[in-house]
Amino acid sequence: MYGTGAARPPIQRNSLREQIADALREEMMAGRLAAGRNFTVKEIADLYGVSATPAREAMVDLAAQGLLRTEHHRGFTVPAFTWRDFVEIFEARTLLTDSAMRRLTAHPARGSGSYDWSRMPSLRRRADAAARASRQGQLDVLVGCDLRFWQEAAALLGNARIADYLGWLRVQSWMFAAPYLRQVGDLGGVCWDRHGDLVDRIEARDLSGAHRVVNDYNLFTLELLGRLAGEETDAVPVAALLRAPLASASEPGPPAAAPAPAVPAAPAAVAEEATRVPPPRSVPPGRFGRPVRPSGPVPGRTSPS
Repeated sequence: MYGTGAARPPIQRNSLREQIADALREEMMAGRLAAGRNFTVKEIADLYGVSATPAREAMVDLAAQGLLRTEHHRGFTVPAFTWRDFVEIFEARTLLTDSAMRRLTAHPARGSGSYDWSRMPSLRRRADAAARASRQGQLDVLVGCDLRFWQEAAALLGNARIADYLGWLRVQSWMFAAPYLRQVGDLGGVCWDRHGDLVDRIEARDLSGAHRVVNDYNLFTLELLGRLAGEETDAVPVAALLRAPLASASEPGPPAAAPAPAVPAAPAAVAEEATRVPPPRSVPPGRFGRPVRPSGPVPGRTSPS
């Protein structure tokens, strides 16, 4: 089911329903569960050694998020995302991110729009892990590390709904990108590895610089996947937005503060829970969801999701 040499992901969390959903989500993000793959509740229950109930609940949750498709009398199927689908996902993600960054740059210390600086040690650790996996070309490791890095970065925005929705869009981006990346012989040096640069900008309170790094990441993502998929990117509406120079911030960032005190390591259970990708609080109806509340070498360097 997972291909030669692919190890089954470990089950570690408290809720079997969440454990199975998270494991299947990461399999799809990494392209090990390919688009069009059909499976039944019994297959998943047997695979993870659980009863049918949590397996079915997990798969229903993923279907409600638009990450699985229900097939009458046939179980569940991994959906195939087209280039058009990816462009819609990418545009939604880019517009949300750009708007949030512009709000922070203009009003860096206003209410809930200010950064949560206490997250910086965790963000740095996740940046190091994602960059290391990227440089080594370890796609199976990178998908999880990259997702968790951007989840932590999005949490700095101070808006949990935006962070959740961005995470949901990023999962779908990886589901589109991973099959193309798996066709590249050696991914070392191909994937974006500037996670640490972004953290440096944030730590320096350089919000405009952070905005530029994020725009560069998004543009390189689009161009890499366009090359891999054989698609033109100039016609993608948000490409012009990403290429346009950013205006200088009219206000300086918040005054430099003393370094935040070291944050003690969280208990293992808390740390593990922090890595879970929450589904959006509500999934919009339409192409990607149902109106159900979910319980050779390539030049350049970028991350595809």
